[in-house]
Amino acid sequence: MNAGQGYHVELDLIEDRITTLTRLGDLTGDLVAAVSRLAERQPMLGAAPPAVELAARLRAAAGESGLAGEVSAAKGEVEAFLRTLSDTKASYSEVDADAGSSVRAAGRSDGVAR
Repeated sequence: MNAGQGYHVELDLIEDRITTLTRLGDLTGDLVAAVSRLAERQPMLGAAPPAVELAARLRAAAGESGLAGEVSAAKGEVEAFLRTLSDTKASYSEVDADAGSSVRAAGRSDGVAR
C-alpha cells in the first residue's frame, strides 16, 4: 500500500496461486483414488484370527471413515479455497475495469485528452 493511494492487487500473482491450487487439487484427487483402491484391497496377512482382525482394521483405517475420508475432506477444502480465490480475482478484475472506465469517462468529460 502506498501512502494515500490505496491497495494494488497483483492479479497475475493471484492467477499463479490459482494455477498452483488447481494442480494441488488434481494431485489430491489422485491421492483419494489411490487411498480408495488401498481400502478395497484385502491385506495378505494370513488366515489366523489375529491376522484377519488386523487386516480388517487396516482396511477400515484406509476407508471412507479413515484416511480416504480425511484426504477427501482435504480435497474439498482445497477446492473451496480455489473457488474463493477465483471469485476474489474476478471481483478485483471487475472493480479494476470499472475504475478504469470511470477514469477514462472523467477524462473525456473535462475536455482534456488522456
